[in-house]
Amino acid sequence: MTKKKILFLTGTRADFGKLKSLIQISQSSSKYDVHIFATGMHMNSKYGCTVDEIEKSGFKNIFKYINHDTIEHMDRTLAKTIEGLSHYIYQLQPDMIVVHGDRVEAMAGAIVGSLNNILVTHIEGGEVSGTIDELIRHAVTKMSHIHLVSNEKAQRRLIQLGEKEESIFIVGSPDLDIMNSNRLPSLEEVKHHYNIKFDNYSLAMFHPITTEYDHIAVYANNFVQALIDSGKNYVLIYPNNDLGSNEILKAYEKIDDNSRFKVFPSLRFEYFLTLLKFSEFMIGNSSAGIREAPYYNVPTVDIGSRQLNRVNLKSVRNCGYELASISEAIKHVSNSVFNNSWKERHSFGKGRSDHLFFKLLESEEFWQIKCQKQFKDLAIT
Repeated sequence: MTKKKILFLTGTRADFGKLKSLIQISQSSSKYDVHIFATGMHMNSKYGCTVDEIEKSGFKNIFKYINHDTIEHMDRTLAKTIEGLSHYIYQLQPDMIVVHGDRVEAMAGAIVGSLNNILVTHIEGGEVSGTIDELIRHAVTKMSHIHLVSNEKAQRRLIQLGEKEESIFIVGSPDLDIMNSNRLPSLEEVKHHYNIKFDNYSLAMFHPITTEYDHIAVYANNFVQALIDSGKNYVLIYPNNDLGSNEILKAYEKIDDNSRFKVFPSLRFEYFLTLLKFSEFMIGNSSAGIREAPYYNVPTVDIGSRQLNRVNLKSVRNCGYELASISEAIKHVSNSVFNNSWKERHSFGKGRSDHLFFKLLESEEFWQIKCQKQFKDLAIT
């Protein structure tokens, strides 16, 4: 029996965390020939050259491709990724391409796969995102054939977008597989590895909002100043390499010699989870603040519009970009106790995504899903 070839495409530390358990379970089976196309931030030394973490995870068949143009031109990055991936899949001839989320790399994978009649599986479609990511995520949905979503709400959105219900499978958010794992490193191990001396700390991560680029320098400076004014300790992680990241990194220069900050281009995903689990709170506009943090009952200060309306949890405090608004939100989460319900904590799954994914791979019907798509109209009553 010929092995099915599955190609996972990853462009960032974040989507690799989502794909990792799915890659592990499929690569551990002798039934599948698994490959990884690593590109984007993974290949950029400025952001930690995180392709090294993929290799350290023990994965095989990793193809490295440098796709980054200047961050001012996401369209050129998309074009370059399409070109590189197109040549690669011509040689590999995969049966399926697996992409995640709302980055241009995912869009490139969906475009190349659909135009070459290769099944495209999209992880976590049907989500609400801020900035340009919203448009990209839904565009990837329309170019994909199979959808592995986090919950029923995401499933309903895909049906609303005209996707057939029989091509949508609820598997939860795959990073919960690792969050649930008993193999996470201890806090002592993580602090030693990264030379973090703080007894108490919070995690901070602020990404560009590309549709609000004209204001990003002000946003970033307010963010940094609010952290300084709070008098607290922070583990600060670099932003995504989108338009506006240079302005954010420029604002971070204000804390170069501040002993209350430890700044990292990237953190190993399991180590990041341990730090998050034991942090006082998380602050910024990362999806981790509204996905992973609530799972650990860690409160979040969610700044601005990037994650707005994505969840409605007691532990998530949204605020504006103004310095006073951010400072007030920090005081609020610092002086309050939050305890999300079991249902709220598990709104993105229960940590069995890898097994649900593998069960689908073992199903003959799964592989019979057609590359030919038609828009499914909603029933009109």
